[in-house]
Amino acid sequence: MKKIKYYYNPNTLRYEKLETPLRVKLLRALGFIAGSLVTALIIVSIAFQYLDSPKEKILRQQYEKASENYEVLSGNVHKLQQQMTELEKRDNDVYRAIFEASPIPDSARVKEMEQIKEIQLVQAMDADDLYSDIITTLNNLNKRVAYQKKSYDDIGGFIKNKEILLACTPAIQPVSNKDLNRIASGFGYRIDPVYKTVKMHAGLDFAAPQGTPIYATANGIVKQAGNTGNGFGNHVVINHGYGYETLYGHMFRVKATAGQHIKRGEIIGYVGSTGKSTGPHLHYEVHKNDKRLDPVYFFYNDLSPEQYDRLLKMAAASNQSFD
Repeated sequence: MKKIKYYYNPNTLRYEKLETPLRVKLLRALGFIAGSLVTALIIVSIAFQYLDSPKEKILRQQYEKASENYEVLSGNVHKLQQQMTELEKRDNDVYRAIFEASPIPDSARVKEMEQIKEIQLVQAMDADDLYSDIITTLNNLNKRVAYQKKSYDDIGGFIKNKEILLACTPAIQPVSNKDLNRIASGFGYRIDPVYKTVKMHAGLDFAAPQGTPIYATANGIVKQAGNTGNGFGNHVVINHGYGYETLYGHMFRVKATAGQHIKRGEIIGYVGSTGKSTGPHLHYEVHKNDKRLDPVYFFYNDLSPEQYDRLLKMAAASNQSFD
C-alpha cells in the first residue's frame, strides 16, 4: 500500500495531503539519471585505465608470448653468432696459421650487428620490427657462413699440399743426438769465442767428433755447397721452399752439391772445424723469409715431450759459442 504523506497547513489549521508537483518529479528523475550516468562513466573510465578489456587481454598475452619467443630466438641467434665468431677466430689464428695463409680481413666478412640489450630491443619494437630484426640477423649469419665455407674450401686445397709442406719444414736434429748431450750453445746472445764479446748467435752449435754425419732436416734443393769465405767454412745452405732455408756450417767435408735435390735425413756432409771455429762442431741455422729463427723449435719429429723440454732448457743456457 502506497504511503500517503500529510503536512500541517498553518493557514487552514488542518493536515493536508502532501502532493509533489510533476515538474519536481521530473527534475528528480533527471537528476538521478544524470548522476547515474556520471558515476557509470567514472567507473568505466577507471576500469579501462587499470583493467584490460577481453580483447586487450588477448593482445597482451599474444605480445608477451611473442616477446618471450623473441628472447629465446634472439638468445639462440646470439649463441650462433658467438660460435661463428669462434670459428672465424680459429680459422684465422689456427687453421690458416698452420698452412701459413693470410687471414681473411674483417672487411671481407660481414661485420657483426651492434649488440643491443634484449629488454630494450623488445620494448622498442612491434611485431614487424621484431620480424625484420630477426631476418636481418639471420641474413647476416648466412653471409658469414658463406664466407666461412669459402675459407674452409680454401683450407681444403691447402690440405692437399700439406704433406709437401710438412716434408719441406725442418723437423729433425741435423746430427744424431738421442741422448741430447751434443748441444753446446743455443740461439741468442752468447760470448764470442774469438772476440770475447757478447754477440748474437743465430743458430745452434752441436759439439761432435770430426767426421760425424750431418743430415738434411727437410726436403729441399741445395742452394750453396762449399766455402764462400763468410766465416762458416765448408757449409751447405738448403732451400726448402715455403720461405724456409737451413744452414749447416764448419763441415770437415761437404757431400752435397749445389742444385741437388735433398730428402730429409739424407747425409749432406760431415762435422768439422773449418772457417771461424774453435773446435769440431756443427753450426745449424733455420731461416724463414730471410729471418733467423731459433732452431730448437724445429725438432718436434724426433723428440719426446720430455726430451724436447730438456733440450729447450739446455739451449737457453748462457754460455760461450763455438763460432
